[in-house]
Amino acid sequence: MLAGFLRPFAFIFGASVFTLASGLAMAQQADPLKGVKLPDLSSYASPHSGRSLAQGEGGQLTLAAKLTEASGDIGRGLIWRVFRPEPGPDGKLPLVASAQGGTSMFQLEPGSYLVHASFGRAGATKRITVGREAKHESLVLDAGGLKLDAVLAGGVRIPPEKLRFSIYEAEPGADGDRALIIPDVSPNSIVRLNAGVYHVVSTYGSVNAVIRSDIRVEAGKLTDATVEHRAAELTLKLVRDEGGEAIADTSWSVLTGSGDPVRESVGAFASMVLAEGEYTIVAKNRDRIYQRDFTVVGGHNQDVEVLANDANAADPNDGAD
Repeated sequence: MLAGFLRPFAFIFGASVFTLASGLAMAQQADPLKGVKLPDLSSYASPHSGRSLAQGEGGQLTLAAKLTEASGDIGRGLIWRVFRPEPGPDGKLPLVASAQGGTSMFQLEPGSYLVHASFGRAGATKRITVGREAKHESLVLDAGGLKLDAVLAGGVRIPPEKLRFSIYEAEPGADGDRALIIPDVSPNSIVRLNAGVYHVVSTYGSVNAVIRSDIRVEAGKLTDATVEHRAAELTLKLVRDEGGEAIADTSWSVLTGSGDPVRESVGAFASMVLAEGEYTIVAKNRDRIYQRDFTVVGGHNQDVEVLANDANAADPNDGAD
């Protein structure tokens, strides 16, 4: 097995005050309304009224949202949606009004509504009854932020373009898989999430340098989590002599120490990121096959040469070009 592949990673994480100026960017929250399930954002009926969504006769409703009970109102980045609580003939909740920004005002006919506030992937839903009198309602999102990054051993930085994160629900579903909340998160971007535990997958490169861990997000705070990858970037080349020119039209296969295939490519050079561990490198050129056993050391990027000679030939009767 590859040392470092899917192993628990060392991460450094700290919480700081989570401010609106952070420009946070995510998660699902269980609907606090018993017996009421908020549909996906695409599963509501579009409003049919020709008037402005937040205009009309009726009571004035002012909506505000905050991260915690003790925090101030969120001033920007909110998306408000107001629904009728009963599904229409198509089974969707009719969307009555929507708005973006911070605190928002709506003119609504008297009646019962479901109000949903989303802030990135954090959100909250509340049932509100509107009358003829002006009303102010505040939703508590119970949300925080998460900022992810990764380094190599010794704190060596990883190029951001080669690093991505995916955030999943912490608990597996009935099928054993975790629900994906958001894929392809860039390092050091801040994501908005409801408070709770999340399963985070960090991928360095595109082969097998993968790290997993569970991380807790606290309401009203920004959680910084930095993971450590034990992997290295390698460039493979087939040469006739040490330090020689790479031979073109070479097919490459990389196998684990137990013989499982990891990566295949074609070209004079094969560049890839591999998790720390033992590998066998196989190079094929003009129907001749050469191989070399190699150990990847975390954080030690290097060029790896496979010599096209009898010693490395898979068939000892084959010689170099």
